[in-house]
Amino acid sequence: MGKCLYLECESGISGDMTVAALLDLGADEAALRKAMDSLPVKGFSIRVSRVKKSGLDACDFDVRLDDGHENHDHDMEWLYGGQDGEGHTHEEYVRDHHRPGGHEPHTHEEHACRGPVHETDGHGAHAHRGMREILELIGRADMTARAKDMAARIFTVLGEAEAKAHGTTLETVHFHEVGAVDSIVDILSVAVCLDNLDVTELIVPYLCEGQGSIRCQHGILPVPVPAVVNIAQAHGIPVRITDTRGELVTPTGAAVVGALCTGHRLPERYRILASGLGAGKREYDRPGILRAMLIEPSRQTDTICKLESNIDDCTGESLGYVMDRLFDAGARDVHYTPVYMKKNRPGYQLNVICDEERAEELEQIIFRETTTIGIRRTRMERTVLNRENHTVATSFGDMTVKVCSGPNLRKIYPEYESVTAVCRRENLPFDRVYAAVRGECEEKLFPCSGEKDGM
Repeated sequence: MGKCLYLECESGISGDMTVAALLDLGADEAALRKAMDSLPVKGFSIRVSRVKKSGLDACDFDVRLDDGHENHDHDMEWLYGGQDGEGHTHEEYVRDHHRPGGHEPHTHEEHACRGPVHETDGHGAHAHRGMREILELIGRADMTARAKDMAARIFTVLGEAEAKAHGTTLETVHFHEVGAVDSIVDILSVAVCLDNLDVTELIVPYLCEGQGSIRCQHGILPVPVPAVVNIAQAHGIPVRITDTRGELVTPTGAAVVGALCTGHRLPERYRILASGLGAGKREYDRPGILRAMLIEPSRQTDTICKLESNIDDCTGESLGYVMDRLFDAGARDVHYTPVYMKKNRPGYQLNVICDEERAEELEQIIFRETTTIGIRRTRMERTVLNRENHTVATSFGDMTVKVCSGPNLRKIYPEYESVTAVCRRENLPFDRVYAAVRGECEEKLFPCSGEKDGM
């Protein structure tokens, strides 16, 4: 089973921040460079270095473009100059508000040589690329099939968002964000690193975004920019708007989350296997880092009570009523075991599992409703899997399922009432509906967990 990645996006997310965080997490830089060297794309080189962000040591991934491909993506004055609503330049806004945490100069020795610088496309101009050209480019890259699939999914999410923003279709859109050289390198690098780390689950609780406006090649756009809004809407990504003036979430960063995120809720308890910090390059009022963690859900342990009593002179109907009363009063489990008692009389052993604070109340129900005159109480420790309830849209309609997870373990159980309701409505066998619902829910909740459709 692959690994689970948690991205903490308190300072937003972009393509280069994601690559840097994954490299800091342990992704193989040599494998990344090999894949980038194989791209039939010109006009770039990559550099991996160490920088300080708010006093923290972080990895920086820099796609360096030649003059024919430069897009001002990290030029704060070009992006925000005069856009704070009061006639100030962005540099004045930063200074007047004492903004810390910008992209400081590189303070550590670079730990890799630059990759080869490719020539510009055509006559030094940007290549016009749509989805067909992008997919052909991915197909020619030296990457695994899983990495190519991830890259294609990210580009598709980004393309659909840009197409919607510009009123065109995925097949016909030619857009700067997808066709730009640095975006191509960022997205393919993310896919290569995730594949190298064997990540099959991605958890992103929410994206922190700024406000205001930003200049792009189409003009002045509101923040969040339309492509980010479209991605968040289409893929149900929770967004938290901050007081920061500026764009924290780029369309590329949002597309990574939209295409690959498998969940927005962290396990209640988990172990951190590894962590990494990826540095951003724009200067805002927050540190500008993306933190990545490889995590493993830990099994929960707690303490429960077991109540036990042998009963040989109650009717089956009475015992059934007692079971209902105990469940209504908060018992976690109730069951009977046939036993033979004194003088070989047939009877039943009543077993009740409950929280310690409910034990006395449940004992009173047992004494009142049965003929027993003694109850054995045992305090027990137990280990349980993490459990969550989900409502999933399936071909049978909305179904409720229980998801149980632990270290290297995950199970999905359709709820009995949901399945039986379908069986009665459609006149179908229980086993058939249960298996179909379970398969559809696994596909929707964990689309990247299997070998066939892994991330």
